[in-house]
Amino acid sequence: MPVTLTPIRQKDCWSGSTWTIEDEDQLAELLARVAIGQSRTVERILRATGDLPARYPKGGFEGARKLLTVGTGDKTYHRDGWVFQVIAWIAAHRFDDEALIRAPQMIKADKGLDGLIIEFDSDGIAHVVICEEKATKNPRNQVKSKVWPEFEQFETGGRDNELIASVTSLLEVSRDPDPDGTVADILWNEKRAYRVAVTVGGKYASAKGRKGLFEGYEKSVLGDVARRRAETLVLEDVRDWIDCVAEKALVKIDSAEAAANV
Repeated sequence: MPVTLTPIRQKDCWSGSTWTIEDEDQLAELLARVAIGQSRTVERILRATGDLPARYPKGGFEGARKLLTVGTGDKTYHRDGWVFQVIAWIAAHRFDDEALIRAPQMIKADKGLDGLIIEFDSDGIAHVVICEEKATKNPRNQVKSKVWPEFEQFETGGRDNELIASVTSLLEVSRDPDPDGTVADILWNEKRAYRVAVTVGGKYASAKGRKGLFEGYEKSVLGDVARRRAETLVLEDVRDWIDCVAEKALVKIDSAEAAANV
């Protein structure tokens, strides 16, 4: 798998993992597949062992390129944010391959939830994990000014309608026989949890740096440490690295389109 996870923890404040990209070529292949619309195919691979199937669909190439390209007038961080969401989605599968994990959005700069995970235990739904994912050069600023306020909105119930709709849709995909009933029975204050994932470099790549990076988490999200997940991907130059892996994905898309037209 292209992403490996190493557990990290800050006492009773938060727990999570730091990610390492082991295989950029394989990651580019998965990015290309998701961009074309084959997230279900990628998910099957992430849940099991084996290689991706050789076949691509015979369409979707132009839209895939737009997701992976910074067009004229576009913001680079919109493309980078989408790529990072796919990486975060892959990492979520590596963390729990039994969970329901919402596929990445197919629109750059979408204003909804960055990600959503439903985890299960023997009694049913264990956690509904609300995800915020930031590919950024300024991780502390993003965490403090953007992520914590988002989580606080969910904690106060201010976005429960959005959360309920998202959870219901995800349960429908899982073929839950009564997703509306399941959602109605969720004790939201007990079940909701959070995951913040950010790109880091320099001082935030160490244990001491992460402590400062995620300072204040336990004040925005109260309760047990299991409710507070924190994830990092170390990239000294986030823009250049994402641009490079996106270019590799574009090459794979070009090859797939050429093969489809033979």
